[in-house]
Amino acid sequence: MTAKILNGRPIAEAIKMEIKSEIADLREVHGFAPCLAVVRVGDDPASAVYVGNKLNTTEELGLTSIHHHLPAETKNEELLALVQSLNENDDVDGILVQLPLPTQIDESAILELIDPKKDVDGFHPINVGRLSQGRESLVPCTPAGVIEILKRSGIEIAGSNAVIVGRSNIVGKPMAMLLLQENATVTICHSRTRDLPSIAARADILVAAIGRPGFLRSDHIKDGAAVIDVGINKVSDPSQILELYDGEELEKRLAVIENRGFTLVGDVNKRDAIAKAGAYTPVPGGVGLLTIAMLMRNTVDAAKRRRGID
Repeated sequence: MTAKILNGRPIAEAIKMEIKSEIADLREVHGFAPCLAVVRVGDDPASAVYVGNKLNTTEELGLTSIHHHLPAETKNEELLALVQSLNENDDVDGILVQLPLPTQIDESAILELIDPKKDVDGFHPINVGRLSQGRESLVPCTPAGVIEILKRSGIEIAGSNAVIVGRSNIVGKPMAMLLLQENATVTICHSRTRDLPSIAARADILVAAIGRPGFLRSDHIKDGAAVIDVGINKVSDPSQILELYDGEELEKRLAVIENRGFTLVGDVNKRDAIAKAGAYTPVPGGVGLLTIAMLMRNTVDAAKRRRGID
């Protein structure tokens, strides 16, 4: 058996084109385009890339955007004041505060201050609570992207045994809620789970979000399972790459490490997944490409709900 590769790019592009058409209709019929406000504090290089990609996508799709880039020494009170001003700005439909934040900032206080109706990351306790109750809410973007990959790839969720390895507030827990809403039978595993391989190997849908490069191996994977790899890990040790890849991809990955100093790998051993799974999302090129698309989806949904537009 060789797993079907679930390429995230065409799915992300299809979603973005749907959103672009919807935004064009909002402009024509209602006279506005949804607005996303993005706040970045400090000069973390990865955050700069992520924010740049998000802002570029808003422009590509016809959204409007506001970008606040604050210095690393910004005080907690200053950031709270900015978020409150965005809450009160009726032209702003979505607010995203890029994480991580500098150590002097109270991250929880910032995220909880964001108006839940504008919380396009889906991290506010009210949105988390509504999601757990199966009510309409703004949903964390990465788990929402996983659901889109499964549905648009024709993978049956209802009635399936789904195992999530990882219990974070950003991926693991909301992923469980979304799979439950789709009528899967869900198990969440974590660092204290006993006999993880036997539990994971019962999964029809296995979602890896544990943050450990290549951790899930052949003995974690059921024959024919759909393996969704959410992990994004930097690996700079060539010996680790030898355990994950072979052939042309091994040579390519080693060259990337030599040139850039690291390569990105998932939480699943790709070589094992390809040999045993029925379907597999690669890293990079899989779930990560859906995250920004679902952020745009949330921004449009927030704008329509705030204005009572169906």
